[in-house]
Amino acid sequence: MASVPLPPAFAARRLPLVLAVVLLLVLGGAVLWAQVSGDRGIAPVASSTDIEVHGIAVNVTGDTAQQARENGWREAQKLAWAQIHGPPLPDGQIAGLVSAVIIEREQLGPRRYIATLGVVFDRARAGALIGGEGEHARSAPLLTLPVMISGGTGTLFEVRSPWQRAWAEFQAGASSIDYVRPNGGGADSLLLTYGQTGRRSRLWWADILDQFGAADVIVPIARLRWSYPGGPVEGEFTARYGPDNRYLGGFTLRAANPDQVDTMLAQAVRRFDALFTQALADGRLAPDKTLSVGNVQLAPEVAALIEASRRSEEQQAAERAAETVITTPGATPAASASASEAPQQVSGYTVQVTTPDAASIDSALGSVRAAPGVRAVATSSIAIGGTSVLRVTFAGSLADLAAALRGRGWTVTQGASALAISR
Repeated sequence: MASVPLPPAFAARRLPLVLAVVLLLVLGGAVLWAQVSGDRGIAPVASSTDIEVHGIAVNVTGDTAQQARENGWREAQKLAWAQIHGPPLPDGQIAGLVSAVIIEREQLGPRRYIATLGVVFDRARAGALIGGEGEHARSAPLLTLPVMISGGTGTLFEVRSPWQRAWAEFQAGASSIDYVRPNGGGADSLLLTYGQTGRRSRLWWADILDQFGAADVIVPIARLRWSYPGGPVEGEFTARYGPDNRYLGGFTLRAANPDQVDTMLAQAVRRFDALFTQALADGRLAPDKTLSVGNVQLAPEVAALIEASRRSEEQQAAERAAETVITTPGATPAASASASEAPQQVSGYTVQVTTPDAASIDSALGSVRAAPGVRAVATSSIAIGGTSVLRVTFAGSLADLAAALRGRGWTVTQGASALAISR
């Protein structure tokens, strides 16, 4: 068949549409690539149990700039040792307990040294002198999601932020809180977003926590307000906890100018650590049991719908069994009794299955449908890269369904009214 050329007017109108489609494809690919590429992620520092003291202000002089700095560091070590209630010791012995001096802010002059310093004492050497060798209670691993809100925009790991850096640089080894700090690079920037902190789904949270080896989640929020360019910066800090975003506490800090923001955020991280530690001591930081896959919990409304559906299916099965007994020619009473006992109870069950990709969904549906006793399988929700939910109609009890799926090679966790399966 010969092709018919398009009218010139129609071809002219179609050209902008084609160009627009090509442009959208190119830009769409660039956006998807930009979501996981670029300068993202800040690796947390290695944790140690050393004793850190921050915010030591010194203002000293010396014959030279170098001597003034040495005098300032020596003075900071003495002040830090007194702050942690160390016993009286000579300056040389105190210096032998110090493993590092952190320069938070300094100004150098020909014979003057003004600075704010941090001092790190080696716990192995200093712990026995200040009574710090004892064991202290530790929290369960807690996924830490530092949210920063500035200019009306909330971010987590979508972009690098000074708030993320403050948490990455926090030395948490001596804390009672077991912080799980993602670096925010690669897939973290897609999975852990500001919107994720507003989710309430236990299934979604349980899948994320399992990937990071955490038991629950804490969300330290920093809301920064800039008075004017170059002016003071006010920080409002809020601590929230768990998938229900429960409030734990809050406080406010103020930086005199933008140059002091990093110092303010580092101070805020230490305040958060004290707040979380107090919440742990008060029993308010216990892991949410509904996040455990071994204790699959459904919302009351969903559980009621499942129970109503189950009762309806049981009634329909009983009616079909009765009709079979009545319509069977020549059925004897004994045969009727055996026929009423033969049909198994058909019920609907909820099955959660880990589906890392699209192929795993098809594979799971085929495998579950092939299990003995399964009458039908339907998808309630699909989450590629997460946990999908299936509705399985099965002739038997929940325990029988679990056994049938184990026979198909699945690892099965049985809850009160649902199953969780994985390969």
